[in-house]
Amino acid sequence: METTYKFKTNINCSGCVAAVTPHLNKTAHITHWEVDTTDPAKVLTVKATDTDAAEIEAIVKKAGFTAEQL
Repeated sequence: METTYKFKTNINCSGCVAAVTPHLNKTAHITHWEVDTTDPAKVLTVKATDTDAAEIEAIVKKAGFTAEQL
């Protein structure tokens, strides 16, 4: 079953998106993700199977950014 997660992040520009892309793309359970850099909360939306919010937060943190589930 696919679950959609939303996180407030500090991913705020195309360079930041480029930096986090390899980390999120290499995670097999993530089927789709996007960051709304125009939103003040810089919302990261992730669709994933067989994972949880804590795992996604850890991936974003490993990439050098913060993620707090909304």
